[in-house]
Amino acid sequence: MSRRGEKPAASLPARARAWLAAAQANPCFRRGMLGAAGVVALDQASKAWIIHGLDLPERQRIEISPVFDLTYVQNYGASFGMLAGGMGSRILLSLVAIGVAAALTVWLGRLGRTWAAAGCAFVIGGALGNLIDRVRQGFVTDFLDFSGLYFPWVFNVADAAINVGVACLVIDAFLHRERKHPKGRDA
Repeated sequence: MSRRGEKPAASLPARARAWLAAAQANPCFRRGMLGAAGVVALDQASKAWIIHGLDLPERQRIEISPVFDLTYVQNYGASFGMLAGGMGSRILLSLVAIGVAAALTVWLGRLGRTWAAAGCAFVIGGALGNLIDRVRQGFVTDFLDFSGLYFPWVFNVADAAINVGVACLVIDAFLHRERKHPKGRDA
């Protein structure tokens, strides 16, 4: 019920239809969703090659150079193995990935800023790439090992995409802040 003179709030289906129409007309949304799909495809293809092409689960490690190796790791947790556990953590991490991807997709539909849209695309693609592993296998396949650079964690393409996406979002935040508060003016 609304007060006199106020418009009644639109129903959820009406708001969803309006968002979808605006998102479909938004070039940042289209490019962002294509970018996210590309990240998922690259992530899943790289993992299939590692597992089936190179047979890394059997070999465990392939030395490439003094700073980089391919090392097979089954990651049952989140980033860097945090929250590793049984079915409860698997469900929790899957729900978090779905929630993050959904929220960023909604935001992406409204965005008109290239850096933010790119950041959303990378994070969405990375979250979905790891979600596919977690749902299908119960763990995420990691294989990129830069321990020769004293980086102790093994990661994958989806993890790298999430980090690139966060960097893009940080860049966008600085650029967007500069536009809101140009130099020489107090904010």
